[in-house]
Amino acid sequence: MSRLGSAAAPVDLGKKTARSRLEQAQQRLLRLRLLLGGQLGDHKIGPPLCVLFEGWDASGKGGAIKRLVAPLDPRHVRVAQFAAPTYDEKRHHFLQRFWTVLPGWGGMAVLDRSWYGRVLVERVEGFATEEQWARAYQEIVEFERTLTAEGMILIKFWMHVSDDEQLARFQSRAEDPLRAWKLTDEDWRNRERRGDYEAAVEDMLAKTDVARAGWHVIPGDDKQYARLAVVEQVCHTVEQELSARGYNLQDAG
Repeated sequence: MSRLGSAAAPVDLGKKTARSRLEQAQQRLLRLRLLLGGQLGDHKIGPPLCVLFEGWDASGKGGAIKRLVAPLDPRHVRVAQFAAPTYDEKRHHFLQRFWTVLPGWGGMAVLDRSWYGRVLVERVEGFATEEQWARAYQEIVEFERTLTAEGMILIKFWMHVSDDEQLARFQSRAEDPLRAWKLTDEDWRNRERRGDYEAAVEDMLAKTDVARAGWHVIPGDDKQYARLAVVEQVCHTVEQELSARGYNLQDAG
């Protein structure tokens, strides 16, 4: 069954309920972040936390990231955004440019796009050869296995929006002079190849959804629900991981 198809239906919680739950989840995340950073409990730093976002153009990645980091001290989280690799970066293995932003023990990083560009845009647009992107699935799985084996909590999100909702958001941006800069000719061109991208996304989800580095597909047609789902899922995953490692979550409130 298509994982994208199952995530397309909008979820409406109502503004008041969504706002209340989001505030509760953000406070929950703040306590967990302080616990991981050694600021609560026995003051021992916890495992590194890395939250990775991929998704359609205009799928709400930026809004979700903003809500995720809003309650946190900026000194306690790094947000890194990745675009196309530079000429010099292309001289190295495609994973090389991501190492420097990964968090160490007690740290947290949020990635706005990531190494999955190899099997998404680089595959679809022909920036990587078939041999390169085909072997990248296993390279990525082994890379993430290395990170999680060393203790990292790795949480991966695919932000999904329906074709109709994406078009509506594109048109809304195009008509707003304060947001028009967010829409490029490349975004429109990518929409024309949505079928090719859907095939690439389905392959990515199937081949890299592994234990300790699984994918969470977030239905994003309702922005409020999507933002809440992201923050609550991060809290849930961190709590699960810490409990399994013997941490006392009462220290996080």
